[in-house]
Amino acid sequence: MKRRFEHEEVDAVIVGAGAAGGVLAKELSEAGMRVVVLDAGPMWDPQNDFASDELSTQHLGWKDTRIVDGTDPLTMGHNNSGRGIGGGTTHFTGVFLRFHDADFQARSLDGVAEDWPIGYDDLAPYYDKIEKEIAVSGPKHFPWGNFHGPYPYPERDPLSPNAYFFMKGCETLGIRHSVTPLAILSAPFEDRPPCINRGFCNQGCMPNAKFSTLIVHIPKAIQAGAEVLPNCMVTQVTLGKDGRADGVIFVHEGQEHVQKARIVILSAFVVETPRLLMNSATPQHPEGLANSSGWVGRAFMTHSSNDVYAKFAEEVRLYKGTPVLASTQDFYETMPDANFVRGYTLHAHGARPVSFAHGISNSQAGLLWGQGLRKKAINYNFYARATMVGEVLPNPDNRISLADEKDEYGLPRAKVTFSYGDNDRRLIDHAVGKMSEILQAAGGQVEFVIADTAHLMGGCRMGDDPQQSVVNSFGQTHDIPNLFICDASVFVTSGAGNPTNTVMALAARTADYILEQSGQLTL
Repeated sequence: MKRRFEHEEVDAVIVGAGAAGGVLAKELSEAGMRVVVLDAGPMWDPQNDFASDELSTQHLGWKDTRIVDGTDPLTMGHNNSGRGIGGGTTHFTGVFLRFHDADFQARSLDGVAEDWPIGYDDLAPYYDKIEKEIAVSGPKHFPWGNFHGPYPYPERDPLSPNAYFFMKGCETLGIRHSVTPLAILSAPFEDRPPCINRGFCNQGCMPNAKFSTLIVHIPKAIQAGAEVLPNCMVTQVTLGKDGRADGVIFVHEGQEHVQKARIVILSAFVVETPRLLMNSATPQHPEGLANSSGWVGRAFMTHSSNDVYAKFAEEVRLYKGTPVLASTQDFYETMPDANFVRGYTLHAHGARPVSFAHGISNSQAGLLWGQGLRKKAINYNFYARATMVGEVLPNPDNRISLADEKDEYGLPRAKVTFSYGDNDRRLIDHAVGKMSEILQAAGGQVEFVIADTAHLMGGCRMGDDPQQSVVNSFGQTHDIPNLFICDASVFVTSGAGNPTNTVMALAARTADYILEQSGQLTL
């Protein structure tokens, strides 16, 4: 492996090339910093590595073994972690929502969780920047939250049959709905074509109509001088004699390497970032780096993502179009008459045949297999689907820790412990009821409800109090001033909408802070 900076100390080393790492790499390198990006997975080529095939593209998710535990153990892999340059952005649906004011004020508004040390206004200019940078397509008017449009590019048209059924059900019930804001082009942009409704967003977008940092931020970072090294598993953050971070150790093709840097930034996502901090423990930091508070790995969250399938008399064809094309946030914030606090977003969500069969085989109606599964799967074209993005409250007992079992690098594997709380369960019940009402109002007959989760957040939360948080509002660790964490692990609460836009806005904000403070960070 040829390395341009092998024997040099660079300005910044970034661990992870996903939604946050890509933004940081571009911003810092374009500002003149010498940047090295390390990612455990490969450099994907959309034309050769992506396919209109559900089974052949599972490698886009992080498939390494993780030990799961808790009352509601999570299914890990493709649904919540990416692998390779681009991370999860290579196989996400492209839903690109902003958080609302309420997402940053859970304690003040509802007496639960904690408030973020920042508010919506702190991120607003960065939302603007990111959405313009990737040409987000969206409706002329978005009814909820702080931002109502316009988006840089017009909304997608036409929509899928599944979206139209969802909208019909909402209209019948008096529920507001909208075309979903998407990081998917509705017209040509730069050297990328508009979406052709191939529909395999979760399997990687071969035409590059859907945004990913693989095709947008990483190439621009490389053009600006960044060195991006795939297939490099970082195993330790190292400290100098002065107690500051001075680089990382990584493994490539079985050989151990060192990269020295003035600033170390971890963007390895919600499981691997806490794991790396804990696996970098020293006598001065026996519980792991940046963990004097004891909060590393704690209070991580997922989104509840239960699905409802309803059968219609006419064909729906769930494979048609981009998976998510219609949404409602009418239930996004705490409702006075509900038996729970906080809320959820509902999406009309398409499904490919394999994921449909897998989902209904594990529905809450009981296991379905053999001839029974075949009979239902044959009618795939007649089913519509709605899914939820439900806020899950942070719980310190939901945590990333180290297991006894070790991986091929000799490192303890991650142990992921998760259980829903009572509020989470009541919220899920309410959302499943609303999804069922919407599909029934559109003319469908609900047949399957599938318990599921999506998105991971938290585990290295931000805060002003070093005793109760891991980083400040810019992702700078309280314990080690030149060690930063910038990914979804810094979330204080999960919010009730898809998190990618917020992850990237935070990364752009952190990049600005690093550039402003870079001299002081290395004193």
